[in-house]
Amino acid sequence: MGAKANIVVDQGSDFSTTITVRDNSGAVVNLTNYIGAAQIRKHYTSTTATSMNVVFETPRENGQVSLKLTRMQTKALGEGRYVYDVEVTDSANTRSRLVEGIVTVTPQVTRSNEST
Repeated sequence: MGAKANIVVDQGSDFSTTITVRDNSGAVVNLTNYIGAAQIRKHYTSTTATSMNVVFETPRENGQVSLKLTRMQTKALGEGRYVYDVEVTDSANTRSRLVEGIVTVTPQVTRSNEST
């Protein structure tokens, strides 16, 4: 596993992207009994992080994981470049990095409804 993928997040908008997890031979990985975690940080050593919601799509045998941020989370991110990664842990407590890369946050212009 351990792919590299850069993503673009629009500040102030809901964000979602789906990853299909494949092993080294290209076969889809059955994600039954896995848990996941994902974070965005300004740089690798930053002590401040924004956690992404990691959702295992059903059926888990299809190997799909969605990463989600609410519009309030993306609004709180300043425009610019960040780093992120996504890790999963199986039932034997083995942790693997699925994907990592750069997050580019594009600035929000429209602010007509600030509270939602």
